[in-house]
Amino acid sequence: MDHAALSALLNQLISHWESEVVEFKRGKDGFSSSDLGKYVSALANEANLRGRERAWLVFGVDDKKRDVVGTSYKENPTHLEVDKNSILSGTGSFTVREIYVLNHPDGRVVLFEIPPAPRGMPINWNGHYYGRAGESLVALGQDKLDEIRAQTLATDWTAQLVEGASIADLDAEALKVARQRFAAKHANRFKAEDIAGWSDVAFLDRAKLTQNGAITRATLLLLGRAESAWRLSPHPAEITWKLEGEERAYEHFGPPFLLATSQIFSRIRNIQLRLLPENELLPHEVAKYDQRVVLEALHNCIAHQDYARSARIVVTERLDRLILENEGTFFEGQPDDYVLGDRVPRRYRNPFLINAMTELNMIDHMGYGIQDIYRRQRERFLPLPDYDLTEPEVVRLTIHGRVVDEAYSQLLMQQTRLPLADVLALDRVQKHLPITEDAVRHLKQARLIEGRKPNFFISARVADATSQKAQYIKSRAFDDYHYEELVVGYLREFGHASRKELDDLLRKKLSDVLNETQKTHKIGNLLSALRRKGRIRNFGSTASPEWRLVE
Repeated sequence: MDHAALSALLNQLISHWESEVVEFKRGKDGFSSSDLGKYVSALANEANLRGRERAWLVFGVDDKKRDVVGTSYKENPTHLEVDKNSILSGTGSFTVREIYVLNHPDGRVVLFEIPPAPRGMPINWNGHYYGRAGESLVALGQDKLDEIRAQTLATDWTAQLVEGASIADLDAEALKVARQRFAAKHANRFKAEDIAGWSDVAFLDRAKLTQNGAITRATLLLLGRAESAWRLSPHPAEITWKLEGEERAYEHFGPPFLLATSQIFSRIRNIQLRLLPENELLPHEVAKYDQRVVLEALHNCIAHQDYARSARIVVTERLDRLILENEGTFFEGQPDDYVLGDRVPRRYRNPFLINAMTELNMIDHMGYGIQDIYRRQRERFLPLPDYDLTEPEVVRLTIHGRVVDEAYSQLLMQQTRLPLADVLALDRVQKHLPITEDAVRHLKQARLIEGRKPNFFISARVADATSQKAQYIKSRAFDDYHYEELVVGYLREFGHASRKELDDLLRKKLSDVLNETQKTHKIGNLLSALRRKGRIRNFGSTASPEWRLVE
């Protein structure tokens, strides 16, 4: 927001003066983090109740004279950013949307933009809920608390009580781990020995898994005994892991999901990859799959699954990637909105389950999980994840476990401080996906890509010398995965292909180091590999093959 827009906004707020969703303060140096958190809780809850898109806390305005007087509150921008994290820590899952600084003629003004509390999820500060009575900060009344909580209770599948269920239906080990996770999440609020002394009923209510001691569907999903899963019928309450390729296997995992996700990760073949930086003798060794990335993705599937559709979550392991699928559209916005950290979700499909998983430190519900997945994959020099939303009511996430284009990985190893926006664009280039004209212009100016539209490729600055660039591009061999995906993409587009058509597709793209006979053998080996993996099949004859997809 520019200076003119901020000035107009401030004038508008002052002209309407204080209400339950706007608070003016002088904001002296001594304004405490505790008071800041209380006001954020109050203003967020009131904005929810009044259907407002935002609330405002404004420092630098005299709340009696209604004049701009300026504020010296945290003049270092870094200290203002610390406020965001401080609020997030005190609320457990919520913080301000943005902090604006306006250099007004009458003094410096700081404006905190506060999003409304998500539907069904009142915001607390250190365990206490706050609201407003006119211009006064007060405890949030029980009637207001109930009003917010009831907003989605009736439609939230995970919030429904399970008739006849009791603590006896919960897994003892899952309950133990849940206490440990809760203690780690709230180490600054509760002592571990105090949490250990709570009764199971008290703990489950504190962890937002139960309602006044009554077992919910969320309780059974996260902590339920496998033998009690029938209480969730007709929902299958399953996560299926399946291995595809030369070897095939599968296994179904039911509740408690708190433990099941780690069990699923242990099934995944997770070898070490060796990536050799340019002009270095010692390779980088990274795991094929990062545990935190996979668990974050799995937990997102659990949190955002549309349970009313009675479908299972599916994790497919292929030779070079993991594919995670859950039912239900992306509920708020698009994946790209969260990758760069610009979007904070305001609504959730399963707010009760989201709250419980947040308390158990399984997810955050500020939208940072997706950004963390991308960041960690980037730091391991591997391709970024891909979201596929083309199938109605399905979210499909692919996590790559293999280098696609060596130039991409080399570039990330050489330039570790590239902005994430640039890495996202380079990742699309290596996967032969389109990028915007602005991105093309920027990457070319930075000499990160070469070529002409639509055939861009990552710059060959990793080659030994500038004079060798042309030869480098002609002679470098792509990873087999790259060629296999070209075949799969062709078959997906046209349905079938003869051997000649696939030869024409691949021959010019293979390294110039290979002679024509070697290229013929190479293409044959690629097709055989895809057939063994169960991805394509010859529906014709040996003499006149007709290749088609089988996935």
